[in-house]
Amino acid sequence: MTPSAPSLAATLTRTAGADAPAERPDTVPEFGAGVRECLALAADLVAEPDPEPADAARLAELVGRAGAWAREGVDLDTVLRAYHETVRTAFADLAGGRRTGADLVADADQALRLLETVTVATSAAYLDEHRSAARHHQTAAQTLVTALLSGHGRAALARRTGIVIAPAYQVVALSIAVHPGETDPRRNAETVARRKLRRLQSALAPVLGSRALSLLSVDGGTVLVPVDATEGAARIDAPVLTADALEVLSAAASVPLTAAVVTGVTSRIPDLAAQAHDLLELVRALGRPPGLYDIADVAVEYQLTRPGPARDHLAAALGPLTPHPELLETLRAYVDSGLDRKSTAVRLAIHPTSLSHRVRRIERLTGITLSRPDGLARASLALLAFDLGTDSRTKEYA
Repeated sequence: MTPSAPSLAATLTRTAGADAPAERPDTVPEFGAGVRECLALAADLVAEPDPEPADAARLAELVGRAGAWAREGVDLDTVLRAYHETVRTAFADLAGGRRTGADLVADADQALRLLETVTVATSAAYLDEHRSAARHHQTAAQTLVTALLSGHGRAALARRTGIVIAPAYQVVALSIAVHPGETDPRRNAETVARRKLRRLQSALAPVLGSRALSLLSVDGGTVLVPVDATEGAARIDAPVLTADALEVLSAAASVPLTAAVVTGVTSRIPDLAAQAHDLLELVRALGRPPGLYDIADVAVEYQLTRPGPARDHLAAALGPLTPHPELLETLRAYVDSGLDRKSTAVRLAIHPTSLSHRVRRIERLTGITLSRPDGLARASLALLAFDLGTDSRTKEYA
């Protein structure tokens, strides 16, 4: 007579107290018995053609045991290898008895189905535990970033989260470009944006190290990269944000990234973050291409456009043009073209003679002679100061 399907389960149950597999984790008592018990549960599940209410309880017990191993730090490959080794041993015991070819086929079929059951259930349990741990770490890291950026409570939060605070950080202000899919009417813009952000966040640790902290939205934010400094010099092997690293992150996000970076001690992070974002705003106002920038790249522009009398004086030069938006537009186009009258006229869709009239009006109202090199430089800086001042006023009254 052909043995019933539970014969393999009976074999597994009978050997549940046997020695554990060779790779039994020392930190998990009775690991071998637990593996056999899980396999016996799975064998009972696959033995019944129709699911019963009790099956849900058996499956929950199986998943719960796997989740406990995950929390105890047992590697998934160790558990799966133990499953396969135990089933292989039990199957060999059955094959060594007086069983017909049909019996062996039936036992082999049950062995494959129960391995499928425990592999899927265990992998799902481990994945759930990984996601839960990742969510917890992400929440803790974001809370710590907020504390570092505010300058308050960072020591207490570091102790609570277990995240080590470095003595110094690269403070990165990051701008994330819009993905083409976000403007595609056939696609869900919010979904595309979230996926873009997830790809970028997943690439941060491999590129910048597991201790890098970030607080990002779909259009940008702040990244803190630890710098283990000794007398002001960073360790050679410490991952930091470089132009090449930013390219890798950009490729992961599938969009161009623009980053402004400043470096300093941890206690200065609030000021450094403000400086980095001011620098990023300036880089974007200057129309610079995506890439990595520091203060040295725009030192003159940065200094001249800091809030204060110098910036106010530069911006005031364009005050007379405020009632004439067409003249401001003309000045921008003329400066952007390098004072090329023909291309400016084409861009503005006006006759070259009309352009000449506008240029003369601009010079008369502002006192800036655009045909001179110093006049062109002054006009460029005045436009930048004017735009930055407008942005500041907009934010102030928003």
